[in-house]
Amino acid sequence: MGIFSKFKKGLSKGSELLQGALDRVSGRGSLSEDDLFDLEEAFYSCDFGPETTDDILAQVQSAHRNNKDLRGEDVRQIARSVLFQVLEGSEGRLEINEKTPEVICLIGVNGSGKTTTCAKLGHHFTQNNKTVLLGACDTFRAAATEQLKAWSTRLHLDLVSGHHGADAAAVAYDAYSSALSKSCDYLLLDTAGRLHVKDHLMDELSKLKRVLQKREPDCPQHSWLVIDGSTGTNGVAQAKVFHEKFGLTGLVITKLDGTSKGGALVSIYRELKLPVYFIGLGEQPDDLQPFSISDYLDSLLPELVQNKEPVV
Repeated sequence: MGIFSKFKKGLSKGSELLQGALDRVSGRGSLSEDDLFDLEEAFYSCDFGPETTDDILAQVQSAHRNNKDLRGEDVRQIARSVLFQVLEGSEGRLEINEKTPEVICLIGVNGSGKTTTCAKLGHHFTQNNKTVLLGACDTFRAAATEQLKAWSTRLHLDLVSGHHGADAAAVAYDAYSSALSKSCDYLLLDTAGRLHVKDHLMDELSKLKRVLQKREPDCPQHSWLVIDGSTGTNGVAQAKVFHEKFGLTGLVITKLDGTSKGGALVSIYRELKLPVYFIGLGEQPDDLQPFSISDYLDSLLPELVQNKEPVV
């Protein structure tokens, strides 16, 4: 399955919800108040957030005042234009780095999908001819290391781990040493899930960073927050604290498939202004895909004639 097909399949429920609202107003001579309410409800239900939904509806109402024959197809283009503007700068891209290993530290709350994301990232990089080592730094959750071991075996990825309750920073240090000796391109560190209000767990992250910086001052080069997209915007407040205390460089948004909340990505990026590097669109290893604005919008709000840019 191609990359765009994965986007389309993963975001199908959100697309169907929006398409239903657009179909109800498509082909009519004008938009009624009920039509506008249906559109507002659809965008809210897709979890785009109040600010983006209000921006879309304001543009629709303005266009409707100037053109009483505004139709569903016009609304689609207006929505795409607003979303392109909101998402400007959101595509995270990894630059070629001559200094290896490049360390990516995955952090976030419990249940966000960090461990599976770590393995899937490793799979993505190896499929693109990069060498990868995984570091099992979640020594707090008993099953975390075993889960990552199972994934690494399945995907033929190298792994450095410690025993349950081991010092996470020590595991990270050992993993970095191993990745350096093997000349790996990437070292991916899975850390324990933690709440932003637990100071001792936040301190553990700071210690992990300090220990890595003894080997390389700019480690970790990437600190990505893994957010469960199915929870909508609930994780944004927590993400702000993670950013303040640890210094995030990007986002991975998981579990966007199987829900009508594909728009959560928009509200999360709008609030945090951190680039989105990958999104999770399913359970299979290659369902973690680099984020693309055009593929995302073409999946949620496909144009009748597919183009990569909306009509502004």
